[in-house]
Amino acid sequence: MTEILQQLMNGVFIGSYYVLIALGLSIIFGILGIPHFAHGSVAMFSGYISYLLVKRLGMDLFATLIISMLFAALVGIVLERIAYRPVRNAPPINSFIIALGLLMMIDNSANILFGANQVIIPSSYDRVFRFAGVSISSLRLYLLIISLVLITLLYLFIQYTKMGKAIRAVAQNREASLIVGIDTDRVSTVVFALGSAMAGAAGVFIGSIFALYPAMGGATVMKGFAVLILGGLGSFPGAIIGGLLIGITENFGTALLSSAYKDLFAFVLLVIVLIFKPSGLFGRKGV
Repeated sequence: MTEILQQLMNGVFIGSYYVLIALGLSIIFGILGIPHFAHGSVAMFSGYISYLLVKRLGMDLFATLIISMLFAALVGIVLERIAYRPVRNAPPINSFIIALGLLMMIDNSANILFGANQVIIPSSYDRVFRFAGVSISSLRLYLLIISLVLITLLYLFIQYTKMGKAIRAVAQNREASLIVGIDTDRVSTVVFALGSAMAGAAGVFIGSIFALYPAMGGATVMKGFAVLILGGLGSFPGAIIGGLLIGITENFGTALLSSAYKDLFAFVLLVIVLIFKPSGLFGRKGV
């Protein structure tokens, strides 16, 4: 039983990382309809920013988390302005191709700037807590708490602020939002900033617990889309539940079989769910 609880806790932590990636994708793809394949690359690049701040300047990991999120938000704003906004009214294939191009550009830029070797963001948070026989490092515990705070803040922002209501209005009907005077350009900018900031946090999480490498962007965003589809496109609760389910499934699968099949477990779970519920766990029919 203790081993099961330990694997469950590890799965929840990994799932919280997936949730951060998926929520960023959810508000960008679900609201603007843009398949932002460079989302995982933004997370990766932000992780490298944190790594450099810790390694070169000796900054605290959690101080770099804020800087990395701001950096990611700025990158998101720039990408929306110069890459996606000009093709907003063009056929969807245009934004699809641009997204793939951005993915390759950011990943190759990281390879040139940081090298191809894997790196881990250093941290002094090495204390281990034990609860009912379950062990969790202080770093994982703090990161889990921060992810819960970020998820809660994003939910409260979208549900209860004026901009959040505007975002939901644009998600429902962009043309009607324009008629009633909503600045859809500003909404697009805010959506990309918020989504990219969540990716920035996810990049720091993965870099401090596992490792960073330039080619991780594509795999990261594919997992994020898997979470989105599993939970149901456009569903906030679905992204959370989907991320946790995939994290837990991966962790138990790795413990029982092998880490070599880690990515396989997530997509097997996705296929099984879609067979019985094609719209995802919380998705609406027809979505």
